[in-house]
Amino acid sequence: MKLSAPNIVTLSRVFLIPIFIIIFYLPVSWCYVGSALIFALASFTDWLDGYLARRLAQTSAFGAFLDPVADKLLIAVALVLIVGHRQIALITLPSAVIVGREIVISALREWMAEAGKRASVAVSIVGKVKTVVQMIAILFLLAYNPRQSGAEIIYIIGALLLYVAAVLTIWSMCIYMRAAWLEMKGR
Repeated sequence: MKLSAPNIVTLSRVFLIPIFIIIFYLPVSWCYVGSALIFALASFTDWLDGYLARRLAQTSAFGAFLDPVADKLLIAVALVLIVGHRQIALITLPSAVIVGREIVISALREWMAEAGKRASVAVSIVGKVKTVVQMIAILFLLAYNPRQSGAEIIYIIGALLLYVAAVLTIWSMCIYMRAAWLEMKGR
C-alpha cells in the first residue's frame, strides 16, 4: 500500500508521541515549553491531514481509521502525563471524562460500522469544537511551569478550558448516542 500525503501527516502525529513523552520527562527547565511545542505541532497535523485529504482528493479508508486513532492516542497520552506526573488533582475528573468518552465513542462507532451505519455517527461540529478546545487546554497545561513565578494564570486557563472541553465531550457523546439510538430503533 502506497501512503498518501495526508496519511504520512497522520502517521507523523503518531511518531511525535514518543518524542513528546521524552521531552516531557527531560530534567531541564525548557521541558514545559518543549513538550507544549511538540504537542502543538502534533495537534496542527490533525488539521493538516484533513485539509490535504480534501484538497488533494486523497481520502482513504486507512486515513479514516488512522486519523481518529492518532487523535485519541495523542490526547490520552498528554492527559495521562499531565495528571500523573504533575499530580494536578483538579484536572483528574475532566481528564477521565474525556478519555472515557473516547473509549465509548470508539466502541459505538465500531458497533455502528458492523451494523452498516457508521455514517450515522460521523464527527459532528460539537465534536470538532471539543477537539480544538481540549487541544488548547492541554497546550496550556503542558506549558505551565509550577516553578515559574506568575505562571498560575497559564494553569488556570488550561484547567478552565479542560472543564469546557469535558462539557463539550459529554454533549458530543450524547449527540452520537442519540444518533445511534435512533438508527438502531428505526431498524
